[in-house]
Amino acid sequence: MRLILVLLFLVVFFIISIPLYLIEWIIGRFNHRAMVASSQAIVVAAFRMVLLLSGVKCTVIGRENIPKEEAVLYIANHRSYFDIPVVYTSIPNLTGFMSKKELARIPFLSTWMRFLQCLFLDRDDIKQGLKTVLKGIEQVKAGYSVFISPEGTRNHGKEMLPFKEGSFKIAEKTGCAIIPVAISNSDEVYENHSPWIRAAHVIVEYGKPIYPKDLSKEQLKFLGSYVQGIIREMLIKNESLI
Repeated sequence: MRLILVLLFLVVFFIISIPLYLIEWIIGRFNHRAMVASSQAIVVAAFRMVLLLSGVKCTVIGRENIPKEEAVLYIANHRSYFDIPVVYTSIPNLTGFMSKKELARIPFLSTWMRFLQCLFLDRDDIKQGLKTVLKGIEQVKAGYSVFISPEGTRNHGKEMLPFKEGSFKIAEKTGCAIIPVAISNSDEVYENHSPWIRAAHVIVEYGKPIYPKDLSKEQLKFLGSYVQGIIREMLIKNESLI
């Protein structure tokens, strides 16, 4: 029943999106940042409805750790399609997600993603992947945060997959804060019993900001492992809250 409700809502939302695209395009012609902000407000509202219909109860910890006046690099583990709705409804700043290039081919969804400054990564082409990272660097310099899941794919195992170090170049080159994000139990909404959606309690914790300039040479050399270790500690700590 929850799956049907979510699908029906998405159909309605995509129909409503057609005139909204035009409105957002017009706003963008005059003020790009205003377009991103209004697009994010619309998408967040849609995600809140998806979470409500799905029966997702979300506990957010550490939101006060996110700097409000600067762009940051969010680094998170990745367990579910529901990670994005859960996170997007709790972040306080304008943020684009880095996602796989295949999503750029999906009608309606890809349009909203472009409005939101999302980046599309080609994981099989190193040259194109580098270009995407460079776009991420420019995006942070322009004041838009970037959200990345360095595991590269959804992982349902207890232990995280190795983090891809290239994801951290955005912080290294801009000096922006890295915000570790630990997402727990999101795969219980859908992936653990696909194709059905079930109510679940999801925990999201935002760790304290990590500035590259404050790290030692050894920590910078293995920045992915260092941040992953912090996320692992948060995941272990939050197991008792699920």
